[in-house]
Amino acid sequence: MNSLEIIEYLKSEASEKYKNNIVRMGIPAEYCIGVSTAILRNFAKKLKKSNQLAFELWDTHYHEARLLSVFLFNSKDLTFCDIDNLMTEVTSWDLCDHLCKNLIIKLTNYEEYIFNWITANHIYKRRAAFTLIASAAIHDKKISQDTLNLYLNLIYKNSNSEHEHIKKAASWALREIGKINYEYNEKALLLAYELLETGNKTQVWIAKDVIKELENVTKTDGRKRLISTNSKMGQNL
Repeated sequence: MNSLEIIEYLKSEASEKYKNNIVRMGIPAEYCIGVSTAILRNFAKKLKKSNQLAFELWDTHYHEARLLSVFLFNSKDLTFCDIDNLMTEVTSWDLCDHLCKNLIIKLTNYEEYIFNWITANHIYKRRAAFTLIASAAIHDKKISQDTLNLYLNLIYKNSNSEHEHIKKAASWALREIGKINYEYNEKALLLAYELLETGNKTQVWIAKDVIKELENVTKTDGRKRLISTNSKMGQNL
């Protein structure tokens, strides 16, 4: 299938319910089709990876086409500039996180994007840096203590943005580091309490959000990471 055929297929699977959900996130209605991510994920399995097709879909500006394109990129053939340019065009938190969790975190050099984007003026590049830290804390089994300590320092120094989509990602990153084990739970909480005492309004909000989730955690059989006793899973133990 070419990009035009794919767009026609997506339109045949559209629903007003999903379109309205996407519009509420701030995506212009003319760039919304109305297809769930589950449909996109299953459809992607039927298509071959192709950077040419992925870029063609991305360039349609349809939100769902861009979500689909992420599954079709062949990451080994993408340059740093390719991905940086993609993120430059991102205008929603869900596409930002989708790019991070389904493409960038799988790259061997994903840390480069964290260091380059953590101080960016672009809202979603900065959110992406925190999203990648959160994703690394969850999925990178080889992550070192030195790297985790560096990430804690990056969060401390760069968690002062008032933008909702950035501060929520900063909180997310710190919370995921704090659920790695009891040692990093303590380190994350110490950082949160420091932000609570000395930070600006945004950092105080982040601190309270982190403390609420990390102050009471537990470890369960068959699960390496800690879980909050305030979570649904923790409450069912």
